[in-house]
Amino acid sequence: MNDEFYMDFAIKLARVSEGQTSPNPTVGAVVVKDGEIIGFGSHLKAGCSHAEIIALQMAGNRSIGATVYVTLEPCSHYGKTPPCAKALIESGVRRAVIASTDPNPLVAGKGIALMKEAGIQVETGVLKEKADVLNKAFFHFIKRKKPFVTLKQAITLDGKIAAEAGRDQKITGEQVLADVHLDRERNDAILVGIGTVLADNPMLTNRYGKTKKQPIRIILDTDLKMTPDKKVITDTQSKTWIFTGSSVESDRIASFTQSHVEIIQLSNPSIEIDEVLSVLGNRHVSKLYVEGGTTINASFLKSGYVNQLITYVAPKIIGGNSGAPMFGDVNVKEMPEAYRLTFQNVEVIGEDLKITSILK
Repeated sequence: MNDEFYMDFAIKLARVSEGQTSPNPTVGAVVVKDGEIIGFGSHLKAGCSHAEIIALQMAGNRSIGATVYVTLEPCSHYGKTPPCAKALIESGVRRAVIASTDPNPLVAGKGIALMKEAGIQVETGVLKEKADVLNKAFFHFIKRKKPFVTLKQAITLDGKIAAEAGRDQKITGEQVLADVHLDRERNDAILVGIGTVLADNPMLTNRYGKTKKQPIRIILDTDLKMTPDKKVITDTQSKTWIFTGSSVESDRIASFTQSHVEIIQLSNPSIEIDEVLSVLGNRHVSKLYVEGGTTINASFLKSGYVNQLITYVAPKIIGGNSGAPMFGDVNVKEMPEAYRLTFQNVEVIGEDLKITSILK
């Protein structure tokens, strides 16, 4: 068995806690000695022991002279937990194999340097591309201080999100509903516009996921049209943050007294996506799941801040010109001006398709 085999196992361990560790990265670790796995671990939640520590605790004294495989460069600073690089040095491991280096300025090569100075043989880049996928949102957040944005939508084969009579919440099947809730679980927050809230009265919670983690509910409501009877107000399972424009009167804002509801007033009369994402970044929201309608989708696409699109396509056709399209006007007049995508994954979920893509 070679380095790739053990690193692949570490990557699989990291995936176990995907969506649970934010704002920390997802990490897996494996300790190997004489061809035998003697310790392994996954970072399960921010504030809990890191993957390397769990793996070393399992290995015990047998870690002396062993090789450790880690999907992400071990930290070298004191945070909520002590530095993992120091723990590895003290454990007596002989060799460290690392997939991805950490772009966090608090680490950024310092963990590797610390281990090398202590005499540990360090190798990097083993299954790097595969490991990088685990933390693409974390890397984005660290570098740009804004959340990684996933734009999700369910459409018919002819690209409609609603029929003439109004929004249809059952475009796709039950299997897609369960998949969407798993994605909600993996994100820090869900964003919709006030139009979706007033029309559909969604709860915007995780009800099918594996854990009880509830994302923060983000509502874009320029004029604060929100009414107190909506589920995002009456339901207390999760926080609700409502972004408004600067023209909303203070008395109107003060009328929302629910402990889980916060009104965030922006600096301009209109809501700018850039400012919303900056505020969310400052509040440590690293992964944002946008489930908006035609207007919200268009606003995000035009803003240039969409990192990933997840599109569920149902085998249905509405036809006509009155159904709501996935996107409103995005100022495309000729085909060469169209937004171009790269399909990264296509899978069948029940009777529907799930297409994951990124903008070129």
